[in-house]
Amino acid sequence: QIVEELVAAAEQVAPAPVVYAVPGSPLVGERSVELLRADGRVDLTLVPALSFLDLAWAALGVDPLAEGVRLVDAAEFAAVTASERGPFLVAQCWSRHLLSEIKLTWPEGDVSPPRPVLLHHLGLQDEVVVTVDWWDLDRTIEPDHLTSVYVPAAAAAAAQQNAAATEVGRLVTLMDTLRARCPWDQAQTHLSLMPHLVEECYEVLDALGTDDDGHLEEELGDLLFQIVFHARLASEAGRFDLADVARSVHDKLVHRHPHVFGDIEVHGPDDVVKNWEAIKKSEKGRDSVTDGIPSSLPALMLTTKLARKAGSVGMEPSRSGPEDVRAAWTALVSAASARQPDSDDPLDAETTELSDVVGELLFVVATLAQRAGVDAELALRRRALALRAEVRAAEGVPNQEFPNR
Repeated sequence: QIVEELVAAAEQVAPAPVVYAVPGSPLVGERSVELLRADGRVDLTLVPALSFLDLAWAALGVDPLAEGVRLVDAAEFAAVTASERGPFLVAQCWSRHLLSEIKLTWPEGDVSPPRPVLLHHLGLQDEVVVTVDWWDLDRTIEPDHLTSVYVPAAAAAAAQQNAAATEVGRLVTLMDTLRARCPWDQAQTHLSLMPHLVEECYEVLDALGTDDDGHLEEELGDLLFQIVFHARLASEAGRFDLADVARSVHDKLVHRHPHVFGDIEVHGPDDVVKNWEAIKKSEKGRDSVTDGIPSSLPALMLTTKLARKAGSVGMEPSRSGPEDVRAAWTALVSAASARQPDSDDPLDAETTELSDVVGELLFVVATLAQRAGVDAELALRRRALALRAEVRAAEGVPNQEFPNR
């Protein structure tokens, strides 16, 4: 409406100019000026002026570049703090309602919120610069369009945490709706969802191998939904719910980090792993460090985990020496050279002497890779994807961007 009135005035008095004055700089927080600059019906000349930002930095004694301060509109505070940590200078705090919305981003029940700074009428005779308690943010002054708030980084971090809790809560509410109204979601069980859980895990692994943050965010969301779904099914059966799941993993991680939350001293990552294994074995009442490792893991991953467990009890995973490995390799090369299989020939799933030879070779490679700090599963995946690229190149098919780890 402002733009339309200004354009009409300009057309009426042209070629004489119309002067439109705004408080502070016309380039900071002035939406009407932004719209005028994009309006082709008028020619616009901008006259620079002192910004309220310069007065704010002086009042706060803050170098915004050194502190990494982010300028935020009050109406966007909750959305921005969901993904950024601050500190923030929140402008356009023109009503108590907006100040209340900022205040309510802090998690309820927290007894140690930060102390924000109210900045009101900077540069004027009734200027107010006052540090207040967080819960008095909307009770101290009567705000207007010349009111801002400086929010320390600690408050921004808490707002981000609160935003995460809010969004997870919305997801749980959506799950309630789907179970009540969607026939497909109503029909699902833990068993029927198993293939989807496996698929989502692999899609997350693929996304981790790219630089596409949007894709990774989406796939992590899909995996989170599977967790929420299984927790909901358990809740309906009266067993546990999502809060129990979160509480359980939280308490477990605290207990397994006595060097962080207790008085245990460690001297590097190896000590942490040893403590972890000892605590885990005690918690579970397990007889062996191998208890709890899923047998259905991919074979290279299973070998790597078992080799690590073997090392934790002083065992050498592989009994094969260099001569054994050379003999096995020679036998495998000889057997492979004698055959020329078609591309669609089925693989022999039966356990044979040659199968045992292949297994031993792969086992030795995986255990040596584990000792060298190389993930054999990911290394082989990279090599397989390189082969896929080579095959596509030989076919003259443009290569796609495949995850490389």
